[in-house]
Amino acid sequence: MTMSPTIDEETPLLVKKATPLPLTQFSIVLFLQLAEPLTSNVIYPFMPQLIRDLGVTNGNEAAVGYYVGMMQSIFFLTQAFTVLHWSRLSDTIGRKPVILVGLFGLSLSMYCFGLSRTFWGLVLSRSLSGALNGNIGVIKSMIAEITDETNISKAYGYMPIAWSTGCTIGPMLGGFLSRPHERFPSWFGESEFHKKFPYFLACSVPATYSVISWLVTYFFLKETHPNPTPIKEVLGLGASESKNSTLLVDTSDDEGSLLTAKKGEKKDHSIRKILTRRVAIAAANYAFLSLVDIAYRAIQPVFLSTPIELGGLGLPPPLIGNILSVFGILNGIFQVFFFAGIHDHFGSKKVFIGGIALAIPAFLCYPLISVLARAYGLSRAVWAVVLMQIVFSIGVSLSYGAIFIFINAASPRESLGATNGLCQMTVSVMRAIGPAAANSLFSVSIERNLLGGWLVYYVLLAITCIALFIGTLLPRKLWTAADL
Repeated sequence: MTMSPTIDEETPLLVKKATPLPLTQFSIVLFLQLAEPLTSNVIYPFMPQLIRDLGVTNGNEAAVGYYVGMMQSIFFLTQAFTVLHWSRLSDTIGRKPVILVGLFGLSLSMYCFGLSRTFWGLVLSRSLSGALNGNIGVIKSMIAEITDETNISKAYGYMPIAWSTGCTIGPMLGGFLSRPHERFPSWFGESEFHKKFPYFLACSVPATYSVISWLVTYFFLKETHPNPTPIKEVLGLGASESKNSTLLVDTSDDEGSLLTAKKGEKKDHSIRKILTRRVAIAAANYAFLSLVDIAYRAIQPVFLSTPIELGGLGLPPPLIGNILSVFGILNGIFQVFFFAGIHDHFGSKKVFIGGIALAIPAFLCYPLISVLARAYGLSRAVWAVVLMQIVFSIGVSLSYGAIFIFINAASPRESLGATNGLCQMTVSVMRAIGPAAANSLFSVSIERNLLGGWLVYYVLLAITCIALFIGTLLPRKLWTAADL
């Protein structure tokens, strides 16, 4: 095994010429990655109204947050139980087969979500989506396998294109295409189907995109795993043939025996092998970053839709979708053009901690917006603070690229998928807790007027401080193979 040279974060890309990115395969990865943020963000603008339509709150406006948070959390809860297994499986059979299963799960679940007319139907659809989809961890492994230390920050600068596009188009679709029989009566006004399933049109677009992504992946995506085990062999259909070929090798040829042994040996992808101190530190930081971020984004649509007198802005779904889309557009532009430069200048640790620190003013904007809205209505001052909050949240997103680089540096090369899966499992747990807890706390704060209805913001600020403390455990310089 060739040892990687010690990398000083502050100087590497100034010394070594960057390797060009494999643009064709990298573009395909970005294309298929768009399926997940598109399907997850499309429901945000209409989710509060959908909960009201189902009547599960019995007209209690303050309780809407409970059910919206529960719906946001279910996907990540079921994903937490399966993502590690999908990622470990990708270390064995390769990345491509696992991604195909994930895209199939996304498509099926979104069609089902649009056809659901009960709360438990929605629960089942979101659970299916989370259980079948382990793509997020597998895609990160693919990115690490097609890059090196000279171009990985550039790759992570481009990766937000997919997420930002999904965060832009998803909310726009959700707000624009929900209840089409009311918004476009000349086209859908007579459609009994769309009256019966008013959110199917919005859900069917990302579901169909997942089908297209499946076809692109199947025909054009190349496998990045250096030595995947054929699925037939994993199922036991080719095991005997593999054994026989090993026995036929002339054992007097030391080199031939060694090559055969290496090819046929079973790699250790056990959890115990990857549970090192540096993986634990990287995983903990990724988990708390995700908790801070998902809590902010979970309460955002609920806050925007809550009436002004209860502490929100009282906005309709289409306008909420537009606001969420502004973040997606600005975040994508900023990440693509500035992340690599910022990262290479300041280093992974400073970028990570600086990004999380910006969550503090982002959370403080919520009560400030509420005060201004109650005093002046939807004035220019309110919209100025809303835009300022979006800018702060873009800074928080910088932390993701930085922590992905730490995770790749912490991972044993032969267990890259398992390491990403383990980290994604901890994140899925946090994302399962975050939306339900944040939105429930938001509702409780309003219902009981706890600390003027602002208890939720105090708690989220405290969590951000904890995340900052855990960030200090990261090393100033990236881990290397010599640290194993």
